[in-house]
Amino acid sequence: MKLDPRHLELLAAVVDHGGLTEGAAALGKSQPSVSRSLGQLEARIGAPLFQPGRRPLQATELGLALAEQGRAVLKADRAASQIVALYRSGHAGLVRVGGTPVFMDGVIAGMIAEFQQACPDVRVDQSYGYADELIEGLGNGTLDLAVVPLRPEKVPASLQFQPILPGLNVIACRVGHPLTRRKLVTPGDIAEFPWIAPPANSPLYADLRRALTDIGAEDFKISFSGGSLASVISVLTGSDSLTVLPYSVVFMMRPQKMVTALSLRIGHPDRNLGLLMAAGGPVPPATARLRSFVAARFEALARRIVAHQTNQLWR
Repeated sequence: MKLDPRHLELLAAVVDHGGLTEGAAALGKSQPSVSRSLGQLEARIGAPLFQPGRRPLQATELGLALAEQGRAVLKADRAASQIVALYRSGHAGLVRVGGTPVFMDGVIAGMIAEFQQACPDVRVDQSYGYADELIEGLGNGTLDLAVVPLRPEKVPASLQFQPILPGLNVIACRVGHPLTRRKLVTPGDIAEFPWIAPPANSPLYADLRRALTDIGAEDFKISFSGGSLASVISVLTGSDSLTVLPYSVVFMMRPQKMVTALSLRIGHPDRNLGLLMAAGGPVPPATARLRSFVAARFEALARRIVAHQTNQLWR
């Protein structure tokens, strides 16, 4: 026998609140409509739900048993409503984020952790990739959001790009490196030190070669190449090697007092770090919330970086 779960909800409310009027008020319904619905339930099951002639109302054993099921329906309904409310507000859901390895590990991962402190019911699936792979993922629907450095002319018409940080690279080394003790670092000073090269297919590798060419250091020795940001940092902090990194990554690592930037200006990449996603169409609420969160954090980060550059790095 199939029973209307709405009737069971009404029965539970009447039993728990001690009367038709009270139960109807608790559910925001009229007393006559509740009475009719319970009459239909009694007719459906062919047995009384309340003791005849008893005031206040007293449920029969069957009425009590069905009221228990009505409470389960009410509980499930409230839970479902909460799930929907969390999803619509962007506090629950799935966000598939891709990005270039150095920025994802050095900057974005920490922001995602902070975001999930406020939105613990949002699941973030992270993947790595460079511009072409990320654009493909957004195009075929396997990614919701990408964090990627791009030039404006490289953004496909089907995607929208929100710049969040200008391109800014620095020569990085370990804290305590011999060059950090010099008041003025020149291109000639760095010639004697080996270099750590990013993966050959990464934009950062091209940045390194371009930067060294710009400052006249074309003849340089690579002691380590490839690897993750973690392995690059391990080699960097355990040796006198140098490398080129986005300043935002070095800036975010300042609390660990492991890596610093030399006060030697190098050419900056002609691109911006930005948030890339599909243009037009509905945006899942959790994706929109994470995008806004990251953009706001980068706005604050950009101000701190500018102040630090002025006061500490290139004063």
